[in-house]
Amino acid sequence: MSEPQPPTSAWERPGGPWSSGMVTAYHVPEQRPQPPDLPEPPRPDGPERRRRQLLIFGGVAGVILAAGLAVLLVVLLGGDGDPFGEKAAPAADLRPPLAQACPAPSVSPGAGGPSAPSAPVPAPAEGERTVDPDAGISYKKYGAPWVTWTEVWKAGTLEVPYRVGQHFVTEVYQGGQYHASILSAAVPAADNDAFTLDLECVGRQVAADVRAEYYPQPNSLEPLRDEVTTLGGRPAWVSEFRLSFKEPGLTATSELSAVAVIDVGKPTAAILYVSIPDTHRQFDHVVDEVLASVRPI
Repeated sequence: MSEPQPPTSAWERPGGPWSSGMVTAYHVPEQRPQPPDLPEPPRPDGPERRRRQLLIFGGVAGVILAAGLAVLLVVLLGGDGDPFGEKAAPAADLRPPLAQACPAPSVSPGAGGPSAPSAPVPAPAEGERTVDPDAGISYKKYGAPWVTWTEVWKAGTLEVPYRVGQHFVTEVYQGGQYHASILSAAVPAADNDAFTLDLECVGRQVAADVRAEYYPQPNSLEPLRDEVTTLGGRPAWVSEFRLSFKEPGLTATSELSAVAVIDVGKPTAAILYVSIPDTHRQFDHVVDEVLASVRPI
């Protein structure tokens, strides 16, 4: 008789029933191993700690230095934007050339400074007059061959603007026309609204400009009169001279000339220029006559 067989299990799977080991693994959670305890990192010793402190202090100092440099650059660049450039140029001198060359006297007339001689008020002028309202003067007017000046002549470095007067042509040559002339102008000669002029300085400047710019070069000068005086009761500087020269094609070889600078009580000075070439010496008397005939207006 054969041995009885054990019953077949309902949980049997291919390859055999569940083993005890498999059952245990299904029902018991997996136990993960605990990480081993790590040792504490060693604390820095004295030198290492000081090195770290120095690095921290250095970083703070660098930030402060950078901020200071930034403020300094803002201050420097806030001006002209060029801290390493040249210093700003001085302001341009906008005064007229004569005011630059001849500042007003620091001592007023009558207080030890130069002054024109006192003069009585001249008698009223008679006869025909040439009137220059810009210059603030009038003077004697002549008949033929003299005619009225109708141009604006700015000659020389000072460019005195002669707008009023008389003239006539004495000769025509290859360089153009040569004239005898009686011309007047107003020229700025004082600072701003000042009314005091250094007459001697202004007079010498204008006379030098006349010689250098109005006549052939080179020339020689014979001084005849060079003084502070009065014209028409007003302070004035008068330069009278004869210039000798040679110009190809020009018959005239010399000229009697006078330059007067008259203080008319304004920031502008009155300029009177008279010239008579030696080809017409019969008119030399005009120089002194015109100067004596000046009156303020």
